[in-house]
Amino acid sequence: MRYSQYFIPTVKETPSDAEVVSHKLMLRAGMIRKLAAGIYNYLPLGLRSIRKVEQIVREEMNRAGAIELLMPSVQPAELWQESKRWEQYGKELLRFKDRKDAEFCLGPTHEEVITDLVRREVKSYRQMPLNLYQVQSKFRDEIRPRFGLMRGREFIMKDAYSFDVSSEAADISYDKMYQAYRRIFQRCGLRFRAVEADTGSIGGSSSHEFMVLADSGEDAIVSCTACEYAANVEKAEARLFPPEHAEPRELEKVETPQKRSVEEVTAFLGIPASSLVKTLLCVADGEPVAALVRGDHDLNEIKLKHLLGCEELEMASEEVVERVTGAPVGFAGPVGLKIKIVADLVVQGMKNFVTGGNARDLHFKNVNIGRDFTPALIADIRNVVHGDPCPRCEAGHLEMWRGIEVGHVFKLGTKYSESLRATFLDADGKEQVIFMGCYGIGISRTVAACIEQNHDADGIIFPIPIAPFHCIISAVSTKDAEVMAACDELYRALTAVGVEVLFDDRDERPGSKFKDADLIGIPLRIVVGSKNLAEGKVELKYRKSGEVSLLTLAEAVETVKGLVVAALNQ
Repeated sequence: MRYSQYFIPTVKETPSDAEVVSHKLMLRAGMIRKLAAGIYNYLPLGLRSIRKVEQIVREEMNRAGAIELLMPSVQPAELWQESKRWEQYGKELLRFKDRKDAEFCLGPTHEEVITDLVRREVKSYRQMPLNLYQVQSKFRDEIRPRFGLMRGREFIMKDAYSFDVSSEAADISYDKMYQAYRRIFQRCGLRFRAVEADTGSIGGSSSHEFMVLADSGEDAIVSCTACEYAANVEKAEARLFPPEHAEPRELEKVETPQKRSVEEVTAFLGIPASSLVKTLLCVADGEPVAALVRGDHDLNEIKLKHLLGCEELEMASEEVVERVTGAPVGFAGPVGLKIKIVADLVVQGMKNFVTGGNARDLHFKNVNIGRDFTPALIADIRNVVHGDPCPRCEAGHLEMWRGIEVGHVFKLGTKYSESLRATFLDADGKEQVIFMGCYGIGISRTVAACIEQNHDADGIIFPIPIAPFHCIISAVSTKDAEVMAACDELYRALTAVGVEVLFDDRDERPGSKFKDADLIGIPLRIVVGSKNLAEGKVELKYRKSGEVSLLTLAEAVETVKGLVVAALNQ
């Protein structure tokens, strides 16, 4: 492809509304253009990278035994009402009515549609296992779409759904998808972690997220230094600490005038935050609950919500705190509290700690579980922190990372098949409920995440497998006939061996061409100039390392071919 005949509207200045690196660079590199909030046009360069990811996904899904189909993006309300998600999903579900006043939505996901299809067509155990997938645009009406393709309202997604005769068979399907996802992101050339995760609004018994590691990632994840354990912080398990060995001291009231926060109280009392227990008031399905965590730890609301089995959990308002404790925010404590108390595992082993005194400007010292209060529940309800011991092995500790979620696999079990009555006849002729799994990859988000992980001050650094082009040929002077002839020869030779080439034949200054090549992130650049060409050489530059080699035209072709073949076959 000749640059002069292609559509690559690069810009020098960073658009004012772009916040994260991928958004800035995709706009500057002419890969996307905004149509409306969270909705983008995919320009040719951006679409080429998206198609590369789609191709890898299709190859690995097919290899794992999945079968492609395509479902409508417009879905009838009746299916969502059957699954009980019509109201539960919230305002992200874009609802509308047709001319006959029938209710529909734009599909954010397709569990209901695929389950409806399968319940109509699959009647026997002989028709399973079955795994169906599609690559399609989704729409989720995000309240604050931002970060370009990282959190848009319309996005391209691959979603797959497996159907099995039993939980054990469903586990096999799940593992096939898990392994397929690992191959997909490896082939894309990304550094990633597969982490245990919460199932969220999709539901099911368990799930894994696939996280591209990047400093700009929205999600915090942890992994063990010694074993394979990795999890999203929302899901990461905290191990029980050894209990403190100390004799209980006498409970003591202490005045703490205007000292509310952990930092203020601990500084005033001259103690570390690890010697204080925070009492956090929450409301679970309308009922107030007190959650106790150590002063230097944070409450994990998702863990607490699962523990309590409630539908809704939120932090209590100032009015609720004052009504329940008799004190303003900042002075709540478990001693004398008349509501359900849930203590974190770490708190269970603490002795003689400090808590709020349920009165203005008052705290208690030397509080002990059992003597001064008794929790209704003791469980893991905190976020893990860097250095925590691994919950799965004795040798390792947890490291913290930032990640961008690009894929998610779920064990759904019978959540949707039960509500939509998707059943089959087993070998004995008895009716059974189908076991399901679902598996999503954000195609467009994967390209954005790749850029978040692979860039420098000059622009994008695409891995070869998902780069818009593998190689760019830059002619130093388009008026030099020998230079242009050499460029044409390289272009034809590289194209003939399967290398995707962008030939920069524009009548621009060399510096401008080089800046554009770096900006759009083409992994390999061949510079053809009269000086080197006089010695029969061209310059090959590696975008990632900046390394430069002088090679003959034949050597350049073989080297680039070898690098591309190796990257595509990893």
